[in-house]
Amino acid sequence: MGVFQQPAGKQEMRRYITIITLISLSLLGFGLLSQVTPSGYTRIELTEEGRGEKILSVVAPDGEPVTLTWRNSQFGLHVTEGFFARDGFLVQDRVTFSAPDGSPPPRVSARDVADLYHTGGAFDARGLSRPFSRIVYRIGEIGDPRIHVKNRTAALKKAAGFGGRVILTTARPKLYEILFCKSAETFYLALDKLRY
Repeated sequence: MGVFQQPAGKQEMRRYITIITLISLSLLGFGLLSQVTPSGYTRIELTEEGRGEKILSVVAPDGEPVTLTWRNSQFGLHVTEGFFARDGFLVQDRVTFSAPDGSPPPRVSARDVADLYHTGGAFDARGLSRPFSRIVYRIGEIGDPRIHVKNRTAALKKAAGFGGRVILTTARPKLYEILFCKSAETFYLALDKLRY
């Protein structure tokens, strides 16, 4: 045995201690990263209330547009509500009630929107700034509401059925959710390219 060699048992013990230390530090690092909630992203989830089934779960960067389309059964108008993601919220910035004949609706001020939702008539409002973190949608027979976000569409009537309720919730996602979402999107894009 050389002057600087350690007995085989001590070398093996040192290797085990090094491995256990590295694993412990990795787990601690992942645990800390799972608690980080960076700004600049919003997690958007749609859940069917009755069964608790998740319809859609997306992590969107700030500024990502989200569109809700539906038909107003009382007045027969096509409705488009525009939102954008901002730091854990969906912010409604526009709403348009369009006449079925396609004529352009009159522009109205943001302060008139709440009243116009209930009194009817075509209108177009821009410049709203209404933040939401939770919205409950009751599904009617005629409305056929659909939410479009990040090249995905959720048909709420199909998911919940007539009389069902769909709950939209938003929050700032954890770092691991952002990383997982980006990895999943890259995987599915690559898979789509292989299919076509």
